[in-house]
Amino acid sequence: MSDLKNSDLEFSKFKEKVFFITGATGLIGSLLTKSLLYLNQTMNLNLRVVAVIRNQVKADNIYSNFLSNDALSFYKSNLGVDRVDYSGNIDFIIHAASVTASKVMVTDPVGTIRTAVGGTQEVLKFAKHCNVSSMVYISSMEVYGQVDQSDKISEKSLGYVDLSNPRSCYPESKRMCEMLCTAYCTQYGLKVTSARLAQTFGAGILKGENRVFAQFSRSALKGEDIVLRTLGLSEGNYVYTMDAVRAILILLTKGRAGEAYNISNEKSHITIKEMAKLVAANFSNGKSQVVVDAPKGENLGYAPDTKIWLDSAKIKSLGWSPKVDLLESYSRMIKWMKENGF
Repeated sequence: MSDLKNSDLEFSKFKEKVFFITGATGLIGSLLTKSLLYLNQTMNLNLRVVAVIRNQVKADNIYSNFLSNDALSFYKSNLGVDRVDYSGNIDFIIHAASVTASKVMVTDPVGTIRTAVGGTQEVLKFAKHCNVSSMVYISSMEVYGQVDQSDKISEKSLGYVDLSNPRSCYPESKRMCEMLCTAYCTQYGLKVTSARLAQTFGAGILKGENRVFAQFSRSALKGEDIVLRTLGLSEGNYVYTMDAVRAILILLTKGRAGEAYNISNEKSHITIKEMAKLVAANFSNGKSQVVVDAPKGENLGYAPDTKIWLDSAKIKSLGWSPKVDLLESYSRMIKWMKENGF
């Protein structure tokens, strides 16, 4: 987090402000919350963070080192079901609450849509009520669907989403949430931007994380084979945790209202299989091999194979640039996992 102090963030605009962060027990929300608390302590910003949570026990575990910090408070809400009725003043909102587990998207597509669209609608209504300075909605590169394009993908290049596949509840609801943000911007003048994150990982991941980057790393640490449940042909786009945090905070102060921004390290573009080989070669002491075991006909909840290379020129025009490449992202994450008993 020390890198944040040396970045070109406009810290003066955060001084004495109140941040409302949803999804605060998830990866992005927790990193943002902890980063703001770190900046508050080291730069005397006198800011406050309202962390929106569903499970107090989980929150207490994640923020065990911050529970006595007066700058942090919790607001309990089940977004998508509950109305946001927080009564305090809010200056900035980052809406990071979302379903992230692919199997949940397949087994509960209705709940996935309700959490995304219903929750975003409530947060936008709340943002309008509070007349916030700005809001960032955490979207996903999955909004692009299947794009028939070999060049880098700009924010205008949306592709095909198969509406007969229940797994599509996630990218399609993310698209609808972005549309809601655009609607609130156009109709009510709400200053809101959408951050289309590439897959984000690195130091700071949470225990219980089961996405592909964590699976690969656990296998390598144990010296076990890395088993792929698909052919590994999808081309992944990645960004380091703290690089993503910096980008989101930049969007709060510099993002153009009603617009979306890709957040990705363009040099961290690789197929799933190639990434598995990279992890096995560099972090298993030669013990792990990559094994493809992709059962035919089984719907395991994985997104369709995609070939997308995100273009980050737009966010770079605001002064952002990624600092950590893919190999170093894994190195820092695995060091974090060892230090925290993963």
